[in-house]
Amino acid sequence: MAIDASDRFGAVLPRNPAPATNGKAGRRMASRRSQRVSRPRSSVLLTVLMGVILLYSVVPLAWLVINATKTQPKLLTSFGLWFSGDFVLWDNIVQTFTYEGGVFGQWLFNTLLYVVVGAGGATILATLAGYGLARFNFPGKRAVFAIILGAVAIPGTALAVPTFLMFSALGLTNGPWAVIIPSLISPFGLYLIWTYTMESVPVELLEAARVDGAGEMRIFFTIALRLLMPGFVTVLLFTVVATWNNYFLPLIMLSDSTWFPLTVGLNHWSAQAVSAGGQPIYNLVITGSLLTIVPIVVAFLLMQRYWQSGLAAGSVKG
Repeated sequence: MAIDASDRFGAVLPRNPAPATNGKAGRRMASRRSQRVSRPRSSVLLTVLMGVILLYSVVPLAWLVINATKTQPKLLTSFGLWFSGDFVLWDNIVQTFTYEGGVFGQWLFNTLLYVVVGAGGATILATLAGYGLARFNFPGKRAVFAIILGAVAIPGTALAVPTFLMFSALGLTNGPWAVIIPSLISPFGLYLIWTYTMESVPVELLEAARVDGAGEMRIFFTIALRLLMPGFVTVLLFTVVATWNNYFLPLIMLSDSTWFPLTVGLNHWSAQAVSAGGQPIYNLVITGSLLTIVPIVVAFLLMQRYWQSGLAAGSVKG
C-alpha cells in the first residue's frame, strides 16, 4: 500500500506551521518594529539652541558680504544687513588690491607663506612625533606626556612676550622666521595624533610588517600614514586656521609692514581712520576681511571628505 509522504513526515514537519509572530513574541517584535520606524521626538530647547547658534554664525558673515558691496559713504549711512546704492563689490576688490601700491597682495603672500611653512611643518612634526610617542617605548615617556598636556593647557598669548624676548636676543625679530618658527610647534596637534594613533593603527599590523622585513620609515609612510590621514587632515586644518588667524604674535614680532600677515595689515588700515589726518577706508577693510575668509572656507570644503571617510571607517571597526 502506498504511503503518503505527508503522512510519513507529518509528525516531523507540520503541514501548517504557526507563524513566528503569534502570541507574546509576535507582539514584542511588532512593538520593536514600530519603535524603529517611529520618528524621534523633537526637542524645543535644542531647536531653539541650534537656531541661536545658526544666527550667531550666519549674521556676521551676511553682514560682511552685504557691506563689501557698498561704497564708503553708503557704508556709514545705510542699514548694515541690507544692500544700499550701487553694487560695487568688484570695485572694492580692485581697490583693495591696488591701495598703497598693492600691499594687500604682499600681505596675502606673507600669510600663505606662514601657513604653508609654519602650519604645514607643524602638522608634519606633530604627526611624526605623535606616532613615535604612541607606538615606541622609551625612558621618560610619561614625563613627555605630562609636558605635552601642560603645553596644551597654556594659551599662546601667555608665551608671546617671552618668545619675543628670546627672539629679540637672537636677532630674529622683524622677519618671517619670527612668525614661522613659533608656528612649527603644536602641542594640541601632537596630542591629537598621539591619541588617534592609539585607536587607528593596530600594533599587530605593524608587527606583521616588521616580520615581513619592512623598515620603520617604510611602515610609517606606506601603512601608518594612510590610517592616520583623517587625523592628519584634522591637525592640518587646526594649524592652518590658527596660523591664518594669528594676530598677537605677528603684531609684537613685526614692525616692518612688508612682512605683515593679513590680520595685522587689515588692522593697520583700520587704525588709519582714528589717526591724525587719516582717511577712513572701512569699505576696503571689510572687503579685505571677506577675501581673507574665502581660502579657509575653500580648504574646509576640499578636506571635508577625509573626515567623512574617517568617520565611516570608525563606524565599521569591530
